[in-house]
Amino acid sequence: MSHLNKEDSPGWHRNFAVKTNNRAWDLLTKNRTLEEDREMLNAAHASAYHWSVCGTKFHHMRATMLLSEVHSLLGYGASAYKYAQEMKEFFFSKETPDWEIAFTHTIHAHASHVNGNMKQYAISFAAADRAIKDIEDEEDRAIVLQTFNLIPKS
Repeated sequence: MSHLNKEDSPGWHRNFAVKTNNRAWDLLTKNRTLEEDREMLNAAHASAYHWSVCGTKFHHMRATMLLSEVHSLLGYGASAYKYAQEMKEFFFSKETPDWEIAFTHTIHAHASHVNGNMKQYAISFAAADRAIKDIEDEEDRAIVLQTFNLIPKS
C-alpha cells in the first residue's frame, strides 16, 4: 500500500505554482537587482514545474508565456523565442480572451526583438498594439500595458 506525501498532492503543487507565478510577474514589472533577476528566473521555472504537475494545458501555456517574457527580459533570445512560438501556437488555436491575445502578441514581440528577428518583431508589435486597444476591460488593458511597455521600441 503506497502512501502519498502532501508534496504529491495537486493542491500542494497548485499552491506553489500560484505563489511562484505571482512572484515572477511582480518582479517582471519592476527595476530589479541581479539577485532579483535570478529570483524571477527561478520563480518562473518553479511555477512552470508545479503547473506541469497539477495544471491544465492552459496553465502550462500560461507558464510558458511567463518563461518567454522572463527569458526576454534577461536577454535569452533563443529560449525566449522558442517559448513564445509554443505559447502563440497554442493560444491562437483556441478560443482565447481578448487580454490573452494581447499578452500573446506582446510577449511574442518582445521575444522576437531579443532574438534579433526584427521583421517578426514589427509584425507582433503592431498586432499587440491593436490587440491592446481591443481589450474591453480597462483593468485588463492596464495589466497588459505594463508588459507591453517593457518591450524595446526599435
